[in-house]
Amino acid sequence: LTVSAQDGGGLPSATNAAVTVNILQTVSAPAIFERSQYTFSVPESVPEDSLIGTVKAREPPNSLEVVSYRISSGDPHGKFSIDPQFGIIRTKKQLDHETQSIVVLTVQSQLGNSPIYSSTQVNISVIDVNDNPPVFLTKSDKVTISHTHPPGTAVYIAHAEDKDSGLNGAVKYRIASKQSNAFSIDPSLGVVNLTRTVFADKQQEYSLHIAAEDCGSPPLTSLLMLDSLTVKIVVLDINDNSPNFISSSLSYVMENVEVGFLVHHIIAEDPDEGRNGQVTYHILSGNENKAFILDKITGLLTTAQLLDREIQEHYSLAIVALDDGSPVLSATQVLTVTILDVNDETPVFTKELYETAVHENQDPGEFVVKVEAIDRDAGLNSLLWYKILPGIGYEKFQMDSGSGELVTTASLDRETQEVFNIKGNPSRSSTAQLYLTVLDENDHSPLFAKTQYQISVTEDLEEGSAILDLYASDEDDGLNGEVMYSLIDDTFGAFAINSVTGSIVTTKALDRETKSLYTFRVVASDCSTYLPRSTTVMTVLIQDVNDNVPKFEQSYYKASVWEGQSPKMDVIQVFATDLDGGVNGETEYSILSGNENATFLIDSARGILATNTVLDHENTSSYRETASSHHLVLLASDCGTPSLNSTATVLITVLDANDNAPVFSRPEYHIHVKESIPIGSHVTEISAYDCDAGTNAEITYAIISGNNRGHFRLDGKTGLVDLIKMLDYEDTMKFTLIIQAT
Repeated sequence: LTVSAQDGGGLPSATNAAVTVNILQTVSAPAIFERSQYTFSVPESVPEDSLIGTVKAREPPNSLEVVSYRISSGDPHGKFSIDPQFGIIRTKKQLDHETQSIVVLTVQSQLGNSPIYSSTQVNISVIDVNDNPPVFLTKSDKVTISHTHPPGTAVYIAHAEDKDSGLNGAVKYRIASKQSNAFSIDPSLGVVNLTRTVFADKQQEYSLHIAAEDCGSPPLTSLLMLDSLTVKIVVLDINDNSPNFISSSLSYVMENVEVGFLVHHIIAEDPDEGRNGQVTYHILSGNENKAFILDKITGLLTTAQLLDREIQEHYSLAIVALDDGSPVLSATQVLTVTILDVNDETPVFTKELYETAVHENQDPGEFVVKVEAIDRDAGLNSLLWYKILPGIGYEKFQMDSGSGELVTTASLDRETQEVFNIKGNPSRSSTAQLYLTVLDENDHSPLFAKTQYQISVTEDLEEGSAILDLYASDEDDGLNGEVMYSLIDDTFGAFAINSVTGSIVTTKALDRETKSLYTFRVVASDCSTYLPRSTTVMTVLIQDVNDNVPKFEQSYYKASVWEGQSPKMDVIQVFATDLDGGVNGETEYSILSGNENATFLIDSARGILATNTVLDHENTSSYRETASSHHLVLLASDCGTPSLNSTATVLITVLDANDNAPVFSRPEYHIHVKESIPIGSHVTEISAYDCDAGTNAEITYAIISGNNRGHFRLDGKTGLVDLIKMLDYEDTMKFTLIIQAT
């Protein structure tokens, strides 16, 4: 285009200018989000269509298109929606912390129908609500115990699971209803312990109803779901065995024995335990003249008066054995006592004392010794018959009445009886003693008092600390009964055992955060060649100690916020993790320094840092903060005793908004020039200042009035005013230019 400018003088002057207009191709620019990442949190219990937060993208300068928003990924189940016009994110469906605790959405912005998008990441933390009660995996169980278990013995471990997290998922146990006070439960571990000794004859079965409750607020209990664990505890041993006689039903005694002489040892066995197996003995009949006395406890039958074979040669005693069970069970035996005749001469043994030894566990019929006696009588009275007098353990031997050879009738057990003192005699009352020692064999394994042990220790135990002294007993003798202890399962190098004393000690520092439970087996073996052994299961629970400092995910955070926003605007959310458990791992956040004017505040539980006042990038007024950046030092502290903490630094940049107009350095400029100055001369330079930053502070100048005749030209960027047309004082002696700074 050619543009002509002409003045209105008497002799008009004119000048032309060429104006070239270039038509530029439009390049679409995306709408840029104010943040590259947004962080929101919401309880899982919020109803549908609840507000989560708002994202904002700014359109490029001079754009006439409208920004729209959409969720591009991270929400396959359609639980969230976004307002396409305003960027407001809401819930569409019920949230569940247990299914998904953190949702990461990708939100895109679009200008009109432009194919160019920009995106931002939206992190939504679904905060747990105590909406799940504890649930037992099994509804009933059954265990058996013995009346020999001492108080404090762990008989059962209850376990319930709670889908919630933190305190909402921590489970406590209690016995909801019980038949007696014989049991108690550890509220934290669920271990059911005996509080007193129980006997089957008093009560054979107990039913415990165990309930579980979480530590939420308010707490939920398994009883809300009509769910409890029923544990049936059966006490072993009922009186189902009658006594059984194992002693001989024949006995012989000389007629000239003194009063109180031991005639026979009556023995009956009862395999039941406790009172069910305690046997007493009584004479039912055959002792009408009271010739004998029977000790009801030991079963020893002795003479109560002098015997006379000529008056009565045989006694048939009906013996009953009763146990102490309920109901009482019994067995009877007819014992025939034969009174032997006395002659004139007494046979004499060639030795007064016979000593010998025999190995235990040999088959019956093992030769022991041969005894010999001489009788100077003649005839039948000189014929010698040998027999064993009644005594402890005599029933395990048999004497050949003619030859005097003594053999075993049963396998001997040194642990039951090591020494036998046996009296033998021929048919006349001369006696000799046999001192028999049973030699030990390794026929018993070491035995632990329990099949399993469970203890709890704190993780701050020093290396080498003893945690439990185990003991296993072995009834064998000598090396066969010396017990050695060892571990056979992997303890991850944390424990060792003294092979002689059975003391279990730590071999390194324990760390609950690395491993909170150890289960291994302890072996007790004796020192013989064949190494009989027994095992017990050892469970060690490691209890937490506050030995881990909360750690921020980053030591340095950067965030930005627009100036002029309303207070309580979220700036950034920080996270710190603590490996400890329980209250030792609960983290609280606070601002340590850099917040002297209380410009910011932080949510102590969630770590969300927000503004507390209106921020101003420029230094414009006294009631606002006047800094373009803030350095805050944040503190993360756990709730343990003593409390541990760590710090992180946050740099917050206050973003500039175009909220300040340019201001000229002077309200008026007064310039004096001569009419003769040449065209192109600099007349003056104007300047203005803008408190904003960046493009918001870039100023352009323009003459909006007073230059109708075109004498002056103003450089829009520099503010230089040049003369472009000759001045004529006679024509115009004063120009008033109104200049605008934008």
